[in-house]
Amino acid sequence: MPFHMEISYYNFKITIFSFAFIFVLRWTWRILNYVWFKPKKLEKCLRQQDFKGNSYKFLFGDMKEMKKMGEEATSKPIDFTHDMIWPRVSPFIHKTITNYGKNCFVWMGPRPAVLITEPELIREVLTKNYVYQKARSSPLSKFLVAGLANHETDKWATHRRLLNPAFHLDKLKHMLPAFKLTVSEVLSKWEKIVLKEGSEIDVWPYLQTLTSDAISRTAFGSSYEEGRKIFELQKEQLQLISKVSRTIYIPGWRFLPTKSNKRMKQIFNEVRALVLGIINKRLRMIEAGEEHDDLLGILLASNLKEIQQHGHKKFGMSTDEVIEECKLFYFAGQETTSTLLVWTMILLCKHPIWQERAREEVLQVFGSDEIDYDKLNQLKVVTMILNEVLRLYPSGYFINRLVTKDTKLGNLCLPSGVQLILATILLHHDIEIWGDDAMEFNPERFSEGILKATKGQAVFFPFSWGPRICIGQNFAMLEAKMAMAMILKHYAFELSPSYVHAPHPVLLQPQYGAQLILDKL
Repeated sequence: MPFHMEISYYNFKITIFSFAFIFVLRWTWRILNYVWFKPKKLEKCLRQQDFKGNSYKFLFGDMKEMKKMGEEATSKPIDFTHDMIWPRVSPFIHKTITNYGKNCFVWMGPRPAVLITEPELIREVLTKNYVYQKARSSPLSKFLVAGLANHETDKWATHRRLLNPAFHLDKLKHMLPAFKLTVSEVLSKWEKIVLKEGSEIDVWPYLQTLTSDAISRTAFGSSYEEGRKIFELQKEQLQLISKVSRTIYIPGWRFLPTKSNKRMKQIFNEVRALVLGIINKRLRMIEAGEEHDDLLGILLASNLKEIQQHGHKKFGMSTDEVIEECKLFYFAGQETTSTLLVWTMILLCKHPIWQERAREEVLQVFGSDEIDYDKLNQLKVVTMILNEVLRLYPSGYFINRLVTKDTKLGNLCLPSGVQLILATILLHHDIEIWGDDAMEFNPERFSEGILKATKGQAVFFPFSWGPRICIGQNFAMLEAKMAMAMILKHYAFELSPSYVHAPHPVLLQPQYGAQLILDKL
């Protein structure tokens, strides 16, 4: 009996050791394949198709040089005699194109990223959103926003359908009073500063407050003060994640208790609690029979209708999913519109003739009348200006997609695992597309509309394109038109001598602010 027990124990140890050995062997192979064998295989495949780029460097790829060049570029401002900004915001890709041409790739750690600049190929990628999915730089990005922007395939389609009613034009028209009130408050603050302290104002923080307040009111029926903590936390989270994204992401790193990781998790939990409080407050109002025609109210009604139609909660959004969509409202609704407004004011300072043309149009269309939706649509010159600003300073200056299975794109055979970089800013600045003045501010190119200016090509997509075009595009443009109409009506402005031109890689925000000299009209 003891002998049999010894054999059994020995066999047990052999079994455990074998499982452990196989486990270690399997993970060793997976790691080696991830950091070496697969990248080398992908590199060989790309080079066979005449793509050029640096040779793969173990684990880090081009990330170290990207980080170094990025830090160097943002350490000094740039010349403002032209609008050639992308060498500052993406210096490594600029260097790669200079060295290898547009048919090139860069290494985002162990993953090669192919630059796509042909309009027809970009159209195909953005149209086939089930094939080419969004490429996430790091799992940590979920700490900032998830929601519609990060969902894929059927889940994306469901959320998009549930959110669409909130962004119908007939709903957006009802948000104009909130936009007007928000802009009026900012203009009142400027008037007090001009009277007390002189005419120079850094308008950037005020424009951020303007768009933050607008999204608070139109999405949640609350004021900026109520949502201030959420904006502050989201801003800090963006800075932390942007810092992390400039380094190679190591799988499992987010679970380590580093200072940054702990802070990101803390912010995530705080924002979740704050947004949940707003949602619960609204649900109690709905139960009490109150109706709200803001984005949150429409979303909750749309979600409730979906659940009732199917008779089960699994067909609607969960509480966590609603929270993520609300966080996306806060983030996307604030950052991109404030960036559009600040560059519009800066470029109108640089080109005073266009500022005066826009002001004349605003006074002619509105005079002393109330600003309404139909009249906002008559602002042809203002719309031309906004489109030209979006062409020169698109906050989403690169769009990333991931090839999830071996795919043929045009004449290219793309293997699974390759990332695609759709170079928005390169197409927006391309002389062959826009003419010799492509790097100059010339709103006249949009005088007959976007379709005519682009000759029907997919070469202008500041809000992306295809099925995944930004759901808030009309919201952002309506808010921007309202803000610029009211600013032009009440103020003339010019650049202050203290202004420094420095678009930052994070959403093209002005790194050192936007110091303007304002004159009350």
